[in-house]
Amino acid sequence: MSANAAMLVLEDISACGPNPAGSPIDRTAAESMASLLKAVADPARLQLLSMLKQAANQEACVCDLTAPLGLSQPTVSHHLKVLTDAGLVTRERRGSWAWFTLVPTQLENLKGFFE
Repeated sequence: MSANAAMLVLEDISACGPNPAGSPIDRTAAESMASLLKAVADPARLQLLSMLKQAANQEACVCDLTAPLGLSQPTVSHHLKVLTDAGLVTRERRGSWAWFTLVPTQLENLKGFFE
């Protein structure tokens, strides 16, 4: 880079002024949010979350979630495990079935991030 080009770059930076966008979130918060976003970055998982949100008490048995999605039980269980690991749903064993309940505070965290 020539001296003139380097001077132009420095002048361009100084012309920008203070950063109007503010500071980034801290790394720990960014990693936590990235984990949530990765968990919902799948169409089947978004469908599962929407089904749980609409269900009575925001909970459903895995047996009731497979047919509407047209996916096998093992596939739905995998997606629910990802959502559980991200803290978006909780899992409770009732007899031979697993029931999943939405964690509204985690959805609020996602929503709040974009407001």
